[in-house]
Amino acid sequence: MRPRWLVTGAGGMLGQDLTTALAREGATVVAADRAALDIADPARVRAVLGAQRPAVVVNCAAWTAVDDAESREAEALRVNGAGPAVLADACRAHGSVLLHVSTDYVFAGDADRPYPEDAPTAPRSAYGRTKLAGERAVLETLPDTGHVVRTAWLYGAGGANFVRTMIRLEAVKDSLDVVDDQRGQPTWTADLAARLVLLGRAALAGTAPAGVYHGTSGGETTWYGLAREVFRLLGADPDRVRPTSSAAFARPAPRPAYSVLGHDRFTAAGIEPVRDWRTALHAAFPALLAAERPGQPAAGLSDGSPDLTPGTAGPPARSRA
Repeated sequence: MRPRWLVTGAGGMLGQDLTTALAREGATVVAADRAALDIADPARVRAVLGAQRPAVVVNCAAWTAVDDAESREAEALRVNGAGPAVLADACRAHGSVLLHVSTDYVFAGDADRPYPEDAPTAPRSAYGRTKLAGERAVLETLPDTGHVVRTAWLYGAGGANFVRTMIRLEAVKDSLDVVDDQRGQPTWTADLAARLVLLGRAALAGTAPAGVYHGTSGGETTWYGLAREVFRLLGADPDRVRPTSSAAFARPAPRPAYSVLGHDRFTAAGIEPVRDWRTALHAAFPALLAAERPGQPAAGLSDGSPDLTPGTAGPPARSRA
């Protein structure tokens, strides 16, 4: 019998790509969106896990309104902190592996080299604090079967994101000012979904120990650099994108200046880390363009296949992004 997977937050951008990836490989998947499962409701979570008996639970549910969390931290904490704690308790009771998706915002964002998985956390925003609370609950409750996967700068065809916004704005703006003093790793949700599938399988096989993993693309760029690459893929002049500073776009929640993550633990588990961000963007672009501009062809680009290569890994080495 194939192991059953339960995906929470299945209606979101990552959740959609994860359920698609699992279904494509013939897995038995229970997809629970926000309406179907409130992860902070203990009775409902216990009932769902008791009925479904999943071998692997992947928590993609989250409060992601970063700025709103500054004034509504208690509400964000219910989803990002209490929710994972409830899931972890239920997974412990039913013997399920839990993969919990977290964020780069748990770090201060002031480093000058990729954050390893064991780097000290120091969130500077309410969103980051609530996500760190969720991480701690998972790791404390499930020391042997809890896996935290931090990611950042996600984009995909299934929801609003920076890349789709740039595709839309290129058609209506002569020029765009884009922040050039925040560095990170643009990550396609389909690529992250593929890594979550591999991690879940490895966890069941006992080859991926519990703990923290970093699921972001290789390489690094700024929002400005990413916008220019989107314009190139559209056949537009990238010089229409102009660099500016974070100060020009002041927001309630501070953004990390440096969100580059290292990938040593995926390598140690024998799972190839996610490919370079630019390669992934080129692969993802037909689907992104179709979602934002239906009917417009994406000539000369790849077919949009996610990177599903399990890979083999040698000795652990810090990933230099």
